[in-house]
Amino acid sequence: MARPARHDRETLVATARDLFWRQGWAGTSLKDLERALDMRPGSFYAAFGSKDRLYALALDRYAADGAARLEDLRARHGPLGALKAHLHALASDPAPARACMLVKTLLEAPEGPLSDHAAAALTAMEARFEALFRAAQEAGEIAPHHDPARLARRHQSDVTGLRATVERPDIDGPALAAEMAAGLDALAEPS
Repeated sequence: MARPARHDRETLVATARDLFWRQGWAGTSLKDLERALDMRPGSFYAAFGSKDRLYALALDRYAADGAARLEDLRARHGPLGALKAHLHALASDPAPARACMLVKTLLEAPEGPLSDHAAAALTAMEARFEALFRAAQEAGEIAPHHDPARLARRHQSDVTGLRATVERPDIDGPALAAEMAAGLDALAEPS
């Protein structure tokens, strides 16, 4: 008779995501993972194959959670409201780390499969931002002369900057997010 699984895979991936997010790929040892996941080396390798594979799963989880959060905000606030609410949420999020895990991956592993994985997830998030800007434009919340793709690229850059800036203890994250959200309102004005 097979032994019941001692660990819930989704919980393990979420725990690993938080550890990697705080400490980075290089800063997280296999021993750190085994301790955090309460797994022995054989169980770890049987479950995940390698540290890189678990990191990729953690990146997937991080990206999926971000996409779901953005979709929830869209359902509650509409397209432009979702973009604003997203800024506010990021500025006050008690996450394991404030800086984006995907961007941290690009900075830590500038070449290779993990970097490619993170870049693809960032591209997908940029496409979600573009869809929100396009929907806001179609709803008349953004003037028609704006290019939703360019707005999405700039917004993603702004989000990255916000997330890094709120790491500083001397920054009022919610106030900064409010300023950035107000800038989105200016997009309704004709050129």
